[in-house]
Amino acid sequence: MSEVRGEPGSGTEAGARFFCTAGRGLEPFLMREVRARLAATEVEYISGKVFFTTCSDLNMLKKLKSAERLFLLIKKQFPLISSVSKGKLLNEMQRLINEDPGSWLNAISIWKNLLELDAKKEKLSQRDDNQLKRKVGENEIIIAKKLKIEQMQKIEENRDCQLEKQIEEETLEQRDFTTKSENFQEEEFRNDIEKAIDTHNQKDLTFRVSCRCSGTIGKAFTAQEVGRVIGIAIIKHFGWKADLRNPKLEIFIHLNDVYSVVGIPVFRVPLASRAYIKTAGLRSTIAWAMASLADIKAGAFVLDPMC
Repeated sequence: MSEVRGEPGSGTEAGARFFCTAGRGLEPFLMREVRARLAATEVEYISGKVFFTTCSDLNMLKKLKSAERLFLLIKKQFPLISSVSKGKLLNEMQRLINEDPGSWLNAISIWKNLLELDAKKEKLSQRDDNQLKRKVGENEIIIAKKLKIEQMQKIEENRDCQLEKQIEEETLEQRDFTTKSENFQEEEFRNDIEKAIDTHNQKDLTFRVSCRCSGTIGKAFTAQEVGRVIGIAIIKHFGWKADLRNPKLEIFIHLNDVYSVVGIPVFRVPLASRAYIKTAGLRSTIAWAMASLADIKAGAFVLDPMC
């Protein structure tokens, strides 16, 4: 059984354990990409999934092009025993939670740290953009005032002293306004971070379970039945609240005759859904694989007769 090994950005060599889903036959492309783009280690794959360890943050993980979805790994183990009764199978499902709760708590901690770090970077980026816009605006105001002063000097030289006093007063007012604005933004930034931490407090954590079952287990149970069993076990063991519509946390479980995998979707939107592609065409992951096979470099001109 594989478990989450560390916190991204904590400085540990192991990093955190993730897995991505991929289209059939695209696993080698994804394995090469996570090694090259994320400096991933312990890269392995099973049909439709690639597992790897990395210390990369969310900003780097978002750049994966050959992956469908990205998950933080909680558990990867052998398949549940399918030759026993339904009651024993249900007990085996509950053991996914009860047998090793430490791996769950560790994964939740890493998940929270990923979100909080990403929120801090986004806030800092927004604050830097706002400061840059404010400086540009201040420069434009200063330039406009200088032009106005020159015009007034040519027209009425006797009013130079009054204009200089007026400019000094306005400059002082701008400095006071800028200082107050920066203090307000910093206070607002701190409040947002505190709210984000409180939101992801485990006591108030809401969740839902998404299941995928195939093989013998898929014949014995529906995905809804498995989700109900796992959900009840989570509520009893951790005290989290179920929310099927808008949960803070989603648990993904895939059970079949080859393996049992449990993970947390890192992003709500799949990586394969490119925001910059306005019209649907060839699947983005397949297009990326084709471009990789053609060894197309950035900035090259491509003739695409199927565009």
